[in-house]
Amino acid sequence: MKRIVLFLLTNLAVMLVLSIVLTLLGVNRYAGPGMSMGGLLAFAAVVGFTGSIFSLLISKPMAKWTTGARVVNGTEGPQEQWLVASVRRYAEKAGIGMPEVAVYDAPEMNAFATGMSKNSALVAVSSGLLQSMDREQVDAVLGHEITHVANGDMVTMALIQGVLNTFVIFLARVIGTLVDRALSGNRDSGGGFAYFGIVIVLQIALGFLASLIVMAFSRWREFRADAGGARLAGRDSMISALQRLGGDDGQSTLPKAIQAFGITGEGGIARFLRSHPPIPERIAALRALQPT
Repeated sequence: MKRIVLFLLTNLAVMLVLSIVLTLLGVNRYAGPGMSMGGLLAFAAVVGFTGSIFSLLISKPMAKWTTGARVVNGTEGPQEQWLVASVRRYAEKAGIGMPEVAVYDAPEMNAFATGMSKNSALVAVSSGLLQSMDREQVDAVLGHEITHVANGDMVTMALIQGVLNTFVIFLARVIGTLVDRALSGNRDSGGGFAYFGIVIVLQIALGFLASLIVMAFSRWREFRADAGGARLAGRDSMISALQRLGGDDGQSTLPKAIQAFGITGEGGIARFLRSHPPIPERIAALRALQPT
C-alpha cells in the first residue's frame, strides 16, 4: 500500500508547509477569522489542490526513487522481454499509451502502477513476484495494474484528495476561529499565531479523517482492478495470482508512500485503515463474476 501512503504523506506535508510559509509571509491573515466564507473556500481550494496535484506530478519519479526500480526495455534478457511484451499487449487492449516497465528488488510478491496520466504511467513488479509466480499469474498481476492505469485511478485519487484537502483547510479555519474566540473570551484575536497553531493541529486531525475516505476509495478500486485483470488475463489466472499472494506471509518492503498502490497491502488495526480489501473477499468477488 506504499504508493497511497506516500501520496497522502506528501500531500499532507505540502499543505502544512504551505500553511506555515503563508503564515510567516503574512498571507494567511487574508484567510483568517475576518475573511468571508466564499473567499476562505477559494483560498482552501487553491492550497488544497496544490498538495494533491504536486503529489500526482511527482508520483512516478518518487516511486522509482523510493523503490530503486530500474526501467527495462526488453533487451536485458528473456524475462524482461516477456515482461515488456505482456505490458504492451495489455496496454493496447486497454487503449492506453505504453507505460514504462520496471523491476525493483524486494523479496515479497508485489507490483504497482503509478503516473500522472493514462499515457504517462509506470508499471513495476518486484523481483520476488517474478521468482515466486508462474507466468500466467504474473500476467494477471500485470492486467490488474494496467487496469489501474486505464481507470485513471491516480488522477481520480488526486481529485478526491484535492476536494478533501479543500474541506480540511476550510473546516480547520472555521473551527479554529470558533475555538480561538472561545479561548479569548469571544474576542476577535485577528488570526494571530495562537489561531494558526490551532489550525495546524486541526488540519492534521481532519487530514487523518480525510485519509479514511481515500482508503475506502482505494479498497473499492482494488475490486475494479481485479475485475479488469480477470478480463485481460482470464478470471482463473487472476484468482490463482491472488491465492498465491494470500499465501505470502512476508511483510511489504514497499516505501510507505506507495504501499497503497501495490497489488497487495499491509493490513491496519481496523478494516477502515486498510488500503486493500482482504484477499479472500477479492477472490470471492471474482468468483461471483460471470466468466468472460
